[in-house]
Amino acid sequence: KMSSGAADLRQRKKQNCTESDKMAPEERNKENSKPGRSPKYMLIQRFAKLFFGCLAAVTSGMMYAVYLSTYHERKFWFSSRQELEREITFQGDSAIYYSFYKELLKAPSFERGVYELTHNNKTISLKTINAVQQMTLYPELIASVLYQASGSEEVIEPVYFYIGIVFGLQGIYVTALFVTSWVMSGTWLAGMLTVAWFIINRTDTTRIDYSIPSRENWALPYFACQVAALTGYLKKNLNCSAEKFCYLLVNASTYTFMMMWEYSHYLLFVQAVSLFLLDSFALAQTQKVHEVYKIYLFSLFLGYLLQFENSALLVSPLLSLVAALMLSKCLQMNMKKSTFMSRLLKIMYIYLVLTVAVTLNFLLKMFIPHKENEHLLKFIEVKLGLNTTKNFTMNWLLCQESLQAPSQDFFLRLTQSSLLPFYILVLIICLFSVTQVIFRRICGEPLKDTVKLEDGRIGERPEIVYHVIHTILLGCLAMCLEGMKYLWTPYVCMLAAFGVCSPELWMTLFKWLRLKAVHPILLALILSMAVPTIIGFSLWKEFFPRIMTELTELQEFYDPDTVELMTWIKRQAPVAAVFAGSPQLMGVIKLCTGWMVSSLPLYNDDDLLKRNENIYQIYSKRSAEDIYKILTSYKVNFLIIEDSICNEVGPVRGCRVKDLLDIANGHVVCEEGDNYAYSKYGRFCHEIKMNYSPYVNYFTRVYWNRSYFVYRINTVISFQS
Repeated sequence: KMSSGAADLRQRKKQNCTESDKMAPEERNKENSKPGRSPKYMLIQRFAKLFFGCLAAVTSGMMYAVYLSTYHERKFWFSSRQELEREITFQGDSAIYYSFYKELLKAPSFERGVYELTHNNKTISLKTINAVQQMTLYPELIASVLYQASGSEEVIEPVYFYIGIVFGLQGIYVTALFVTSWVMSGTWLAGMLTVAWFIINRTDTTRIDYSIPSRENWALPYFACQVAALTGYLKKNLNCSAEKFCYLLVNASTYTFMMMWEYSHYLLFVQAVSLFLLDSFALAQTQKVHEVYKIYLFSLFLGYLLQFENSALLVSPLLSLVAALMLSKCLQMNMKKSTFMSRLLKIMYIYLVLTVAVTLNFLLKMFIPHKENEHLLKFIEVKLGLNTTKNFTMNWLLCQESLQAPSQDFFLRLTQSSLLPFYILVLIICLFSVTQVIFRRICGEPLKDTVKLEDGRIGERPEIVYHVIHTILLGCLAMCLEGMKYLWTPYVCMLAAFGVCSPELWMTLFKWLRLKAVHPILLALILSMAVPTIIGFSLWKEFFPRIMTELTELQEFYDPDTVELMTWIKRQAPVAAVFAGSPQLMGVIKLCTGWMVSSLPLYNDDDLLKRNENIYQIYSKRSAEDIYKILTSYKVNFLIIEDSICNEVGPVRGCRVKDLLDIANGHVVCEEGDNYAYSKYGRFCHEIKMNYSPYVNYFTRVYWNRSYFVYRINTVISFQS
């Protein structure tokens, strides 16, 4: 039965390809039969449109990459800096990623470098880690291979090669958004408008300005390519060769995306939900949707094997949902008949899939040992108000700006660039049209094979419906967490640009308004050209001078205190020394000096999170003996106190590190709505600077400047109070 089913599926694929291939020449013959248009003229016209569109897409991507490179140079004076000063520009987790790239290049061979990363005991004291698995270092592996295989050692410095790849990927990101909007609207004018909105709203579309090596900057360009290919794959009446190309591109980009970012399967889960809803209302070819599900399964399986049997992929909601959908496939195929019972079963089918998916995920988590970010689930509970906690790590995460609800400034910026108003307009029109189509499908009316411009039914195009659902789901996440705006806003740019440039969208609106004074098709064609042109000119006039000012204005980024600290460590500290301090500073120390540290700015490991909390106790109201015991338990030799944290004056009082520590340690007393700090010990970071007993018995100051105080951990025989 399975073999006959597979043969039937292959036969249907051949029939679909044959039908689409037959349909395409028939449509061409109809167009060519129009008076005054020879086949040669039509061929030249299509080739010119494709050529100039591709040229505009590639040029947009290249110009954006050059723009990022120029802006980065102006911001950091990168070319005129010494190597140490360049490396200090990598902050927090970015410093860790780049440090491992450096280690790979220094290794005697690539194989040896990979082995040292997978059995790394030279980064965190008393801890051996698989850095490739834990920190998703596949981008660094690829970059190091390309750097050495291309013979770039004599041509370009490693840091320029590294950031050049990231900037190049951002160019591909923009090109993919351009192509997606072009495929949906039929005009590359939409792609140009997408790129313009993306660059103008760069503060809200990408984090490339703040964290070049972050995983999302490596991964999201591949996701954008996957979305572009999926958009083409979902289109109706696609010829066989184009369909195969899109299918292969979806395959390659999905797998690559999953390998580049540890959280990629969550974003693919959102996409899978969008496709599930699209298929549930029979708005797309079920066969195509299920082929995408198979791609998910293949990518998860391959990712599990190549990511050192990553159990997080086995218990991911993506696998549970896709497995539930595949198990329910037979039931879905039996519900295609236009009867009342089949429509009732369709609703039950949605309930069945969701129930099976939740149950399967629960069972997988019960039987498969995993560490699938348990703190993430606790964070969601606290964020939704389902629980309260005094835990330092949890409250610290809740205080991060990226995990707060978006501010009013975010919506104001999108409104000033005219992006948000046009996005809302396009979304409302598409949403109402999709609702009409769903209502027709419930009533038993079939979808048209080809939707013509005069029909005014933009909601019958499956790729449009997919993007409407996808942006709504991403938008809901972005309304909860500001960090999610970097996933949502790029597709807001794309959907808004598609809408204003699409004659079908304007025609759909005019069908509802029942225009009679002016021919609706003519007016739709005019508006699809005039509106984006007016928007483009207004954006050029208002924002182009600002962008040019950014590129011509020399900015100053110099941190002499950190440079002095790193220089002192490299010259004075023993090679085997272990340093303790804030995780962000430890990342920079690891990159700039190579010395071992006690903690890292990584938040996907429970042990590291506990270490971070323990080391942060240097800013709490704990005794010298307590701090000494904590530090010596991690074999720390040197302690670094940062004045910016010790004397922090934050905008939100309860979100300072020292405030969070006081809450976690029970050093805060609440009386009549006011909080009072109480402890029989003073704040350690203040008291240690006084140089009196018992602090001098445990710690000796060996270096200081305006920002940092470095103390050596003494070897003491007995504790004194």
